[in-house]
Amino acid sequence: MHPHAAVADHALDDPPSTDIEGARRLATAVVDNLNRVIRGKPEALRLAVAAVLSGGHLLIEDVPGHGKTLLAKALARSVGGTFRRIQATPDLLPSELTGVSVFHKASETWEFRPGPLFANVVLTDEVNRATPRSQSAVLEAMEERQVSVDGTSHPLPNPFVLIATQNPFDHAGTFPLLEGQRDRFALVLELGHPGRDAERDLLLGLGGVDALVGLPTVTDPASLGRAIAVVRRVHCAPAVADYIIDIGAATRAHRDVRLGASPRAALALLHAAQATAMMAGRHFVVPDDVKALAAPVLAHRLMLNGGSDAVAGRAVVRQVVESVAVPRA
Repeated sequence: MHPHAAVADHALDDPPSTDIEGARRLATAVVDNLNRVIRGKPEALRLAVAAVLSGGHLLIEDVPGHGKTLLAKALARSVGGTFRRIQATPDLLPSELTGVSVFHKASETWEFRPGPLFANVVLTDEVNRATPRSQSAVLEAMEERQVSVDGTSHPLPNPFVLIATQNPFDHAGTFPLLEGQRDRFALVLELGHPGRDAERDLLLGLGGVDALVGLPTVTDPASLGRAIAVVRRVHCAPAVADYIIDIGAATRAHRDVRLGASPRAALALLHAAQATAMMAGRHFVVPDDVKALAAPVLAHRLMLNGGSDAVAGRAVVRQVVESVAVPRA
């Protein structure tokens, strides 16, 4: 049986080949641009771009010095539009994120002054140093693409992408992300230590901060928004949708899992798989797209019986994927 047989019944409203090709070129341009800064991590860069094109948000977890902030900045510069950086600290107030209403006594009117969340790309550095109260302030922004201040809703720019970084091994003065906030990140990635060749390039000034200085913008918010719309039209056959559902159900049934994948997690896995399919030049999702993305999309959402742990979470997801039958027809 051909491995793509399960996705043969394409819908009538699949995106035209020209739309797929245009979105694929945009994705390739962004990945190639990121490669100029972050050397030796092509798969991580593709995952980062897939997260953005899926319409989701990205959490980068790693130890200091591996390029978390650098990747976020390079991604923001690559896609253009407005960019704001938030350095999370324990004394960061929710209003410093969302904005405030200011009363003008002379005119007796209120003026809303937007906070740093009002940008196309927002980098929240060391997000787990913010208090749960401040972390909660971004939940509405991440899910609804708006913030509410003094009873009034204010829409955020479109597209809106939040990229957060954290060091998972530094627990002093930190506040673990709330389950609801972790669930709102499309996927989590780690960069890890660069290979020898990539580290040599860094020492010789090829890549890294030096490359970021002259990094060009390769797209714009409007084009990115159109590419995200194309991704959402990438076809998913019923058999592949059932495969995603089965994987989610298997996480909830796993003996080591206290809280498994939610329907939001299943949607995130679908959208990331659609983005990956588009980046491969296809207008349909195949099971391999789902398998490749299951760990980065699902692992951080699981609550394990012994406490949540990124390594253990990924191991559980890998076990689940191996146990679920792959659709073939």
